[in-house]
Amino acid sequence: MDISRLAMTSAAHSSPKTLSKIACNRLQKELVEWQVNPPAGFNLKPSDNLQRWVIDVNGAPGTLYANETYQLQVDFPEHYPMEAPQVIFVPPAPMHPHIYSNGHICLDILYDSWSPAMTVSSICISLLSMLSSSTAKQLPDDNDRYVKNCRNGRSPKETRWWFHDDKV
Repeated sequence: MDISRLAMTSAAHSSPKTLSKIACNRLQKELVEWQVNPPAGFNLKPSDNLQRWVIDVNGAPGTLYANETYQLQVDFPEHYPMEAPQVIFVPPAPMHPHIYSNGHICLDILYDSWSPAMTVSSICISLLSMLSSSTAKQLPDDNDRYVKNCRNGRSPKETRWWFHDDKV
């Protein structure tokens, strides 16, 4: 990503609100840090859009997801980092008990437990840890019902998640 062009083009995005100056500054700082020290197993796709990052996720060796690659889409709200980004897997999503087939992820740090101290890198590390600790490739029990209720582009941030299982 060309950082010099990002600040100028961040308003050209699919989201209705532009990033605040604080959000732009924070994301540019995170982008520089990513370029210097990217999290292992992740590759940020080049783009001129600071408000949407697309990241390749490589399954960790020795796990159920080894040699598999998935794509994350991270959409930043106007008031990032005070507000969590929307993070989804671009279908086809990995089969995991906390990842729905539409790419929505049930992970508390993306919602109720979000902190402005978190970064895209820390989100990625948490997701890789979640994938790596899985003992079975399976969809959530309520996948079909949830996905049906999410038609018409409903954001996972509109879901009232119930975080009850930290074993996978």
